[in-house]
Amino acid sequence: MTGKRKEPSRRGFTLVELLVVIAILAVLSSLLLPGVARAKARGNQLFCANNLRQLNMAWSLYSHDNSDRLAYNLGATEITQNLSKGLHYNWANSVLNWELDPANTNVTLNTDASLGAYLGKAGRVFQCPADNVVSGVQRDAGWHERSRSVSMNAMVGDAGEFTRDGSNVNNPFYHQFLKMSEFLFPSDVFVFVEEHPDSINDGYFINKAYYWEWRDLPASYHDGCANLSFADGHVEAHRWVNASTRKPARPDAAGLPFDLLDNDHADFDWLMKRTSTH
Repeated sequence: MTGKRKEPSRRGFTLVELLVVIAILAVLSSLLLPGVARAKARGNQLFCANNLRQLNMAWSLYSHDNSDRLAYNLGATEITQNLSKGLHYNWANSVLNWELDPANTNVTLNTDASLGAYLGKAGRVFQCPADNVVSGVQRDAGWHERSRSVSMNAMVGDAGEFTRDGSNVNNPFYHQFLKMSEFLFPSDVFVFVEEHPDSINDGYFINKAYYWEWRDLPASYHDGCANLSFADGHVEAHRWVNASTRKPARPDAAGLPFDLLDNDHADFDWLMKRTSTH
């Protein structure tokens, strides 16, 4: 007599076991995801730092080819006037806003500007990979980013209409650097800085040294840091210590200009100390 073979057990997960597995996965995700996010942020910061390094090299080469003179650094009104005349000699010519103006995404406004030829016409150099900030109307139009995340220190280069008798009318008691040879301590003066998306319009980054007031605000895309390049060619990431400096990266979030309280100006003082000299 042949006995019946016993069928193998087909027992599945119980509900309790399934919930335990889900809980374990949730814990692992909570442990791993912050690390992944930090690694991504670090990668973006390094990529952006390399962009500023390339911009600084182009800025230096321009001066070498133009008898020591630094690239023009104009405000929005003069840039727009020049473009209407077919003139592209500013260091970058994109004037940004939160509307559907083509200048927001037209990378040739930067690659055809005075530093573009020294950058191999690479438009991505002007843009931080962490900067994907657009307005609602821009997102609805299918936009994912604008063309520039970086600005130039307003006290560096010929500021056009703001330059009077060799000085800058916005900071008349501070030195306006017009030639490379004028930097006595080039490691102490910044040239390029990542700018807050709500502040950035032209590439002329200006704050007045004699007011505790942010007019143009630095960005803080990289875990509260911004990349800056300096006249000697080095690039550093600086972490802002004041919450008022680290405004959210979104339209209309900066609330500029705004005054600083007595105990809230450490970041402003740090940046102005590296803006120019008396």
